[in-house]
Amino acid sequence: MLHHLIYEHPEDRPWVVFIHGAGGAIETWKYQVEAFRPFFNLLLLDMRDHGKSKNIEPHYDSYDFDVVTHDIIKVMDHYQIKKAHFVSLSLGSVILQRMNFLRPELVDRMVMAGGIFKATAKMKFVVHSAKALNFILPYRVLYNMFSWVVLPRANHRFSRMVFRRQFKRLTREEYLKWAGLYRHFFRALREYFHRPMDKLSLVVMGDQDHVFIGAARKFAKVQQNVELTILEGCGHIVNIEYYEAFNQLAVEFLVGKDAALNNK
Repeated sequence: MLHHLIYEHPEDRPWVVFIHGAGGAIETWKYQVEAFRPFFNLLLLDMRDHGKSKNIEPHYDSYDFDVVTHDIIKVMDHYQIKKAHFVSLSLGSVILQRMNFLRPELVDRMVMAGGIFKATAKMKFVVHSAKALNFILPYRVLYNMFSWVVLPRANHRFSRMVFRRQFKRLTREEYLKWAGLYRHFFRALREYFHRPMDKLSLVVMGDQDHVFIGAARKFAKVQQNVELTILEGCGHIVNIEYYEAFNQLAVEFLVGKDAALNNK
């Protein structure tokens, strides 16, 4: 199975499953664990090829969103987790929506940080440029460039550093398999953007997330069950850069404001 960590609450509490983005790892959620543990059982995962999830069986020559989603389902089924809240980051929001399509009974509420929802012109330019440069530049140079595009400001420096450090664990072969997801990426975004969101969902974006925030605003307008919160002065990786504000928003959304305050 995927490498994972479990934090069980001594009382009977709901589960929260954390899904990081491409290039990330369990460490993505370093600043969430202590904030969420008083309220939930936690399941944190290293996605296939990421972190310590190496040589996961079965082996595939290429990936699609079903492959990476079934990896998560396998761990949940192993622990007999029948339903959970989910917290995702970046590309994890697409995987999470695939989860809700394949196994909707497993999904309760959703929190999507720095979510990806619609193929805007700016996003298409970034993705197609990355695909073209895969044939020219070393993959780690390309990822460093991409991190500057998505996280360009001085206050994004720590987020860039964290994700560059996590990304170093990916080999070139693993990177290319994940890059291959973009064959299905735009089709998946079109499908999920127009499919009614049947679960209560919180989307948290930074107002400096210049690649993805426009699509998030449009998504929240067309989806009745989606609440959008924008953090001022924050970039793409909101759960790291503004972790205290993000934790408060997410926990209050999942348990209710009164319960969160009473448990402090």
